[in-house]
Amino acid sequence: MGRKVFVVGVGMTKFEKPGSKEWDYPDMAREAGTNALKDAGISYDKIEQAAIGYCYGDSTCGQRAVYELGLTGIPVYNVNNNCSTGSTALFMAKQFVEGGLAECALALGFEKMEKGSLGIKYDDRTNPMDKHFGSMVELRGFAKAPAAPQFFGNAGREHMEKYGTTAEQFAKIGLKNHKHSVNNPYSQFQDEYTLEDILNAKMVYEPLTKLQCCPTSDGSGAAVVCSEDFVRANGLEAKAVEIVGMAMATDFPSSFEEKSCIKLIGADMSRKAADTAYEQSGVGPEDVDVVELHDCFSCNELITYEALRLFEEGKGGEAIDSGAVTYGGKVVVNPSGGLISKGHPLGATGLAQCSELNWQLRGEADKRQVDGAKVALQHNLGLGGAAVVTIYKKAQLG
Repeated sequence: MGRKVFVVGVGMTKFEKPGSKEWDYPDMAREAGTNALKDAGISYDKIEQAAIGYCYGDSTCGQRAVYELGLTGIPVYNVNNNCSTGSTALFMAKQFVEGGLAECALALGFEKMEKGSLGIKYDDRTNPMDKHFGSMVELRGFAKAPAAPQFFGNAGREHMEKYGTTAEQFAKIGLKNHKHSVNNPYSQFQDEYTLEDILNAKMVYEPLTKLQCCPTSDGSGAAVVCSEDFVRANGLEAKAVEIVGMAMATDFPSSFEEKSCIKLIGADMSRKAADTAYEQSGVGPEDVDVVELHDCFSCNELITYEALRLFEEGKGGEAIDSGAVTYGGKVVVNPSGGLISKGHPLGATGLAQCSELNWQLRGEADKRQVDGAKVALQHNLGLGGAAVVTIYKKAQLG
C-alpha cells in the first residue's frame, strides 16, 4: 500500500432510457464532471491525470468527453472493462494518487446505449465471452432469451436447487430496490411495486421477471480523488472520504472447472476482491453499514450477499426475507435503487455507486440516508471478467 487516497468530489447525471433525451456522451460527461469538480470546490486545472470509462464508442471518446471540462494536456486513459468499467477507472485514478504519480486525478464514466438487450458488436473475431458461453451451454443449454439474464438466471436456479431459495425471495430483491429508488432523483425509474407486480411481470428467463432485470441506460458519473497533502492544501477535510481498501480480481480456474453457474458469474472473483479489500481496510463484513452492489439481476444481488461474506453461504434468501438488507436491518443494500431501478449505463455504474456511498458517508443522501453510516462497501462486476470491491470511511482529518 502506498499513500492514503481520498474522494473529495462526486457527481452524476440522472440516468435515462436510451433515446429519451436529446444529449450525447460529451453532454453527459460535462454534467457529471462539472458536478464532481463543483462538489470538490476545485477547478479542472488541478486534475493531473484522468481515467475515462465507457464500453460502446470509438477509441478516443474519453478525450472527447473530458475536453468538455478543459484542454490542459494531461494524460487521458480510455478504460473498458465491461460492466465494471466505471470502478476500474476509479481503481486506476486511485492508483495514480496512491503511487505518487499524481496529487489529484479524475475518474469519469459514461455510456450512450442502444435500446434493448445487449448484443455482440464484432462477429469477425473471438468473442471474449466464448469460454463463459461454452461453460453455460454445457451446464444448462441455451434458451431463446437474451444471454445476460440466462447467465444470472442459471446461477439463481443453481442457488435454488442447492439451498432451497425461492423465486419469491429473488422477487423481493426487485421489490426492495424499486422501493429504495423512489427517493433517488437520479434513478431511471422511481416507481414502487407490489410483490405480485414483480412476480407477475413479463418473464425474461426464469426466475427473472422484467422488474428484476436492470435496463439499458444513458448517463454519466465522476469522482475526484486526491492525496492527503492535496486535501489539506485545499481545505477539503470536510468533504474527504477515504478509500481504505480497494481490489480488483479476474476469473480463476473455478469459473470454468467447477461446473457451477454461480462460479461462472464471478462469485469467486467477487469474494477474492472483497477479502483483499477487507484485509487492506482492517474492517470486516460485520462492520459495513451501507452497500452498493452489482444487482444487474436480482439473482446476482442475492449471490453477492454471500460472495461479500455479508451473510453465510446459502443464507441470502433468509437475509431478504428477514429485512436484514434494507433500512432498519443489518446492512442497507442498494439505497440508490441499484442497477435494477437506478439503471445501468455500463461505464457510469461504478462511479454512480461511488457517488451514492460518498453522499451516504457525508450525510448528504436526503431521504435515502442510512442513519449513522460510517463504513461503506461498493461492488461492481463485469463478466468476462472483473470484480472491483471498494471500502470507504469518512476521513478523520484534524
